[in-house]
Formats: sequence, C-alpha cells, structure tokens
Amino acid sequence: MFRRTRFVCISDTHNAAPDASFKLPAGNVLIHAGDLTNLGKYTELRKTFDWIEKADFEVKIVIAGNHDITLDATFYEQHGAHHHGQQLQDAVACRTLIEEYPSITFLNHEHAEVTLVKPDGPRTTFKVFGSPMSPARGVWAFGYQPAIAFTLWDDIPLDTDVLVTHTPPKDHCDTSRDRGPAGCEALRQALGRVRPLLAVCGHVHEGRGVERVVWGPGSTYGQYEEQGVGYWLDPGAGNKKQSLVDLSSRSLGPLQNPKLINHEMLESRPTDVGSANKTWSWKLHDGPFLSEIASSANEFKLYDEHTTATDAGMGVKLRPSVMPCEESPMLPFHEEKPRSALSDKEILAGRPGRKETCIINAAMMATSWPHKAVNGNKYNKATVVDIDLPTGDTSR
Repeated sequence: MFRRTRFVCISDTHNAAPDASFKLPAGNVLIHAGDLTNLGKYTELRKTFDWIEKADFEVKIVIAGNHDITLDATFYEQHGAHHHGQQLQDAVACRTLIEEYPSITFLNHEHAEVTLVKPDGPRTTFKVFGSPMSPARGVWAFGYQPAIAFTLWDDIPLDTDVLVTHTPPKDHCDTSRDRGPAGCEALRQALGRVRPLLAVCGHVHEGRGVERVVWGPGSTYGQYEEQGVGYWLDPGAGNKKQSLVDLSSRSLGPLQNPKLINHEMLESRPTDVGSANKTWSWKLHDGPFLSEIASSANEFKLYDEHTTATDAGMGVKLRPSVMPCEESPMLPFHEEKPRSALSDKEILAGRPGRKETCIINAAMMATSWPHKAVNGNKYNKATVVDIDLPTGDTSR
C-alpha cells in the first residue's frame, strides 16, 4: 500500500529562522540540505538546532554544509583560524551539540531507514542517505578533490529512496550567473546508477529549482543515461501559493516509477491538463522509457533538441543536444566512461524499474555569500514535495 507523504525541503538558511526570515509549510518530513550557519559557531548551531527541534514535523533530516566548518573535525583543526582568528570555537562541543536534539536525524555521509509511525500520519517508510560533502572550492569544510569523487559517491546504497547532499549534481540545479555549472559530475553519475526517487541539495543558491530526470534502461557504459529532463515552473513564484512539487498519483504528472503508482488515485485524479502544463516543461530524447511519458503528451509540454528557451517559454536555458560518442551510444548528454567500480550490468540490474529522479535544489538564501543584498537578505520559499511511498504497515 502507498500513501502520499509530504516533504518540506530547505537548504542554505545561513542562520535564518522561520517566521523572521521565511515561512515553513506544514508537512510530514523536513529536510535541511546543509549550510545551517554562516561560520559554524556554537551559538549559530545552537540557534539553528533549536528551531529545527521545535518545528512540527514527525521526521527531520539534517546534514551540514561547507559553511558549517566546526562540524568537519579535520578541516577545523587545520583551517579554523582562517575563519575564526583568535576566537576559535570548541569544535568538540559543536559536533556533540546535535546529541541534545533527539528529534533530528543528523546524517554525516551515512544512511538511515525512516518509518513514520504517527497514527494520524501516512505511516510510510523510506531509506535515506545524507552527505555534507561538496567539491573543494576555497577554504571551506567538507570539500573533496576530483580524484576521490567517484569512490566517495559509491557509498550511496543502491536501495536509497531519498538522497540528501549539499552539492547538486553537475548540470542540474547547479548554475549561477558568475561561475556557470558548479555541481559534481561523479554525483550525477551516481544518481543514474542508484536512481533515488528524490535528490535534495542546495549549495548553489542561484540554482534553486527542481528538475525531473528521465533515465534510460542502462548498459555497461550507459547506466546514467539521461533521456529527458523536466523543468519545474514554480507555482509559488510571485504569489502567495506554496512552491509545490506534486509527484503523487493524484497529480497529472506522477513520478514514473511503477512501484509507486497508486492506481486508485490515478483513476480519480482531475483531468485539468492545463494545470500540468503550468508545472513542467519537458525536453525529451528518443528512448524506450519515454513511451509512458510521451503517451500522456497532453499533460506535458514536449520539446526536442531544436527547441529554444524562447519557444518553450521558459526562464532557463535548455540543455544543448550532444551527439553520443561511438563507445558510449547511450549517453546523450555526457560522453565520459564511468569510473565507479559499481558501474556494471549486475549492479544496474535492479534499477531499471526506477525511471525518474526528481532533483530539488532547496536553497533558501537567494543571494550568494557574503550575502550583501542592497535591501537586506532575500529568501526563497521552502520547496514542498508530495510523493507516494510504501507504508511500513503492510496490513493496512
């Protein structure tokens, strides 16, 4: 049995708190994808953990980010004085502070299995992996060099349903005006191998948004093939509505993962095609997995490699078409062979049933560090995601 579960996704709050800076919608699960603070001071962490602990969610999943420098023991020992000068923090106290907040599931490059148990809740279950790591850039915490990137993301279990990383994957919700794409290619390839239902991130403030990636069936060199990308058109932009991403079976655009489809809900869902057209803009490429999506063409805007951003009526640049190389015939966007030791047909065998991953950059801070906005800091809305998940109680 499956039930709709509501995730409220935020990231990069940088000491900001609800009510004073932004609104926190109601939901079942709160996800914070890092950069809780500006510089990881004890008082900053205490303030942030306090409001997260008080937030009315059954489950709260939190990771650190590159600005939470005291939570990276090795980094702070080597570079703490670079940020804090003579006023060094008690890093041990900062790292153990989270133990005082039992309602927070704090993940440091590790996984957990979550089951919602409240009688009046959905009582669903999912597996989550969370990591604070991001590509090294400047003197900031939790950074990694390209040489270890592929082995680093091999740690993500293949049965992960929800992935929470501070860094976005390369070419998805990772572009800023000043430096272009800043995401991690190794993480993008890991997404294609694991194919989580949701991948929540932050880090690149201007990359805030949502994309749905349609995966191909996979092969030795094509397990992270992207056959299409759906670009979210925020229904909450410029108004008082929620920034809602409805991936449940009650919507006109449910996530294409057969095990999650609630067929009873599909039969009773509304037939207002126009509402779906206002939510997603698609760019699709030929492939066997696209038939199910393309068969519902009236529910989506379909684009090919010749479509321009102007034609699509989108505020983002469409991905250019890239011809696949001879050795990697199933890689329309990237031609690099996989370097992950887990990238083979046997590992991939259990993943083709997952045809989509929804990537959410949930950055709340709309301006980039050091956040010197003319009229004060600007904040985005929290991203609300509805998705069907299996219930932990199979008898219901």
